[in-house]
Amino acid sequence: MTDPSRDDEVLADRAAITALVYRYAELLDTGDLAAVAELFAHATWRSEATGEVRRGIAEVSEVYDRVRLYGGTPRTKHLITNLVIDMAPDGRSATARCSFTVLQGVEPGEPIQAVLSGRYLDRFEKPDGRWRFSDRQFVVDLVGDLRRHFG
Repeated sequence: MTDPSRDDEVLADRAAITALVYRYAELLDTGDLAAVAELFAHATWRSEATGEVRRGIAEVSEVYDRVRLYGGTPRTKHLITNLVIDMAPDGRSATARCSFTVLQGVEPGEPIQAVLSGRYLDRFEKPDGRWRFSDRQFVVDLVGDLRRHFG
């Protein structure tokens, strides 16, 4: 028989990790690039496409400083799908994977375009009772026109 309090804790942990994954997309789409970088304060940020490996706020900020903003936002919507979370038995770490698609429409009335699609491969830790990223690998599967997304 399972412990109901442990089941509740696992559900709460999964919800917190899900919220963290979605928070990344929300912050990026609203143009809060400093807050995006802060999500990786204790994490490694890796890009399979470029081979970049960055650690901490200052190094990760350099990536997001290249995002073009239009009136304060990148005029994007990051769609996160197929999120799968695997909890470690000790409840202090987890891994997750999901797909992402980035839509962009810079000018009002212009067609919205899918500019990027791929996967996030994440690791999380819970050192002080709160979940945080410990590693994120970006895997790009499809690339569209990124000229207006990155400067």
